[in-house]
Amino acid sequence: MKFRWSSAAWSVAYLFLLLSLSTSLLIITTLFILIPPIVLGTTLGRKQFLASVLPVWVIVGLLSPINIWIAAYFMIPSLVMVRWYRRRSPAFSTIVAGACTILAQFVLLLFIGKVLFSFNLYTYVNDIMNEAIHMTVSPLGELGAGSSLFTDLGLNADSVDEFSARTVQILPMAMIVFSAVISVLTHSIVRPILGSMGYVAPRMRPAREWRLPKSLVWYYLIGFLLQMLSGGNDSSPMAMIAFNLLLLLQIGFMIQAIGFFFFIAHERGWNKTLPILLAIPIILLPPLRIIGIIDLVFPLREMVTKSRR
Repeated sequence: MKFRWSSAAWSVAYLFLLLSLSTSLLIITTLFILIPPIVLGTTLGRKQFLASVLPVWVIVGLLSPINIWIAAYFMIPSLVMVRWYRRRSPAFSTIVAGACTILAQFVLLLFIGKVLFSFNLYTYVNDIMNEAIHMTVSPLGELGAGSSLFTDLGLNADSVDEFSARTVQILPMAMIVFSAVISVLTHSIVRPILGSMGYVAPRMRPAREWRLPKSLVWYYLIGFLLQMLSGGNDSSPMAMIAFNLLLLLQIGFMIQAIGFFFFIAHERGWNKTLPILLAIPIILLPPLRIIGIIDLVFPLREMVTKSRR
């Protein structure tokens, strides 16, 4: 085994990550849970990989059996990305493969829960909200506050129902963004690690080369029309599709605008921190996404290149 010491270290790291799923670090741990199996799977053969992972699963199964299911769930996208790394695929396709796998698993779980267990996501979210309010009101009630405080804040049964409906409506976009964040973060950490171990993994294209297809502008118009045709009925499937489509495209336009600033900085020879500073208002002030739309529709980058000449 060529990397026996580093493999042992990554196995131990994987063990601690899986065990931490039972703690309050769950959300943070989930963001990094793909990294150890990807590093092990890319640098080791199949038998060596199993020899490194199976003992970890046995220990976790004895100490926290439920975490085995989580480990198995995230092992699937890990193996998908391992396959792409072994094939020396472009970074973007590797990231997309990992994100799509995670997203497909989310959808499959919701489908299985709905069909086999009659799982109702709206009811589940609503129950969590009511339980959270109850847990907060109970200790406050002993102090003479409680329900009056929530009434003053406008929190009642109707507002809880509305918030639950909004949460369910935004779920598709949340799943896509969460899947993309895990995949991008994993690649950003795994690529230099694999490089230090002698495995070449393609890097992402620099931010100045980030360009989205112009057809996204038409999709944005379609989403806007769908939103108008829904007639303000937020609970309709059409409204949910339009709402999530527009949100995702708006994030895309922000990315396009950020890429445009990095392009200008590169062409003009500006300090590398300047486009980062310019990206902050793009994120904080959503209307500035119009810069990304203009960059898609008009040849702004070609104009910048010509003016430099």
